[in-house]
Amino acid sequence: MAERRMFTKKITESDAFLDMPSSTQALYFHLNMSADDDGFVNNPKKIQRMVGASDDDIKLLIAKSFVITFDSGIIVIKHWKMHNYIQKDRYKPTDYIDEKSMLSIKKNKSYTLNVPVLDTESVQDVSIGKDRLGKDRLGKVRVDKDKEKKEHVVYDPDELLNQSIIDFIDFRKKIKSPMTDRAITLMLNKLNKMATDNDKKIEILNQSIINGWKGIFPLKETKSKGSFDEFQKLGEEWLSDRARVHENSGNN
Repeated sequence: MAERRMFTKKITESDAFLDMPSSTQALYFHLNMSADDDGFVNNPKKIQRMVGASDDDIKLLIAKSFVITFDSGIIVIKHWKMHNYIQKDRYKPTDYIDEKSMLSIKKNKSYTLNVPVLDTESVQDVSIGKDRLGKDRLGKVRVDKDKEKKEHVVYDPDELLNQSIIDFIDFRKKIKSPMTDRAITLMLNKLNKMATDNDKKIEILNQSIINGWKGIFPLKETKSKGSFDEFQKLGEEWLSDRARVHENSGNN
């Protein structure tokens, strides 16, 4: 396995990446350094503990689609092939063949999960006496296929934003509160009114996922530590108070 790892500034200097806490960024770098030559990591929780990262850090990387998770607990770096090019004489294929088979590579060299396709030929004929193939069973297959197509609608041309929208819709399903097409449209309209910047829209969606909210809300603003003018004003007041103390002590 190659020992050196590289990073493209297209990812590590993007607003989506730099807006994350430093602990989340550090975890991302360590996961990359520990990945095999295809970008797979079999011990993300161990690395998380080693670098002192929190559960929220790994959740944020997943929510922002910087890593892809599998049911086996293994993760893969989504933009691995954008980061690294490993020469054939140093390349060692991943041992995680099943997980790799679930992925395909986009034109920009990023990983994406394959769309599961139902095979209608595998559906067995159901006959009762002289009755023909059960229409209910065949109809269910068609409905499932239509459902798969809907799940991969492009909601926005920006890849990261589109993935965040899909992640939010999937999150709603996981908390047993799925969204109708109408609800998705209303949510997107509300999102566009809240922010014009795509990175802010991603942050709004991630905020709801991380906090377990069904709806989307404006970003929480952190309290300001005070402007320079306020700091200067406090300093002047302190000096004035000190001057009065000296003046009073002199009169005594």
